[in-house]
Amino acid sequence: QVQVVESGGGLVQAGGSLRLSCAASGSISSINVMGWFRQAPGKQRELVAIITSGGNTNYADSLKGRFTISRDNAKNTVYLQMNSLKPEDTAVYYCNADIKDSTRTHLRNYWGQGTQVTVSL
Repeated sequence: QVQVVESGGGLVQAGGSLRLSCAASGSISSINVMGWFRQAPGKQRELVAIITSGGNTNYADSLKGRFTISRDNAKNTVYLQMNSLKPEDTAVYYCNADIKDSTRTHLRNYWGQGTQVTVSL
């Protein structure tokens, strides 16, 4: 069974940095797009960044220049480096990935459980 699990969230002061990790595990045949989403209290879940298997990236416009997404295909892991954090970045951050497992011939979409990021003044 395939799982994706986030780690690295926590409490930081404004201006600080965090690096989130998301590792996919299980009987994986291949992984296509991986990405990060976030959801703040009372708001809809929104796209943070995505990265293709070839390394092409897309970011939410408001986050360009502060956040960087990367991946290590050998480790089935995607990262989100968050710099110059602001209180408005406070949210639960979710990992998302399109994965083909060993029992199927097509991709399925998976969500992680989320990791809390809190940015204080």
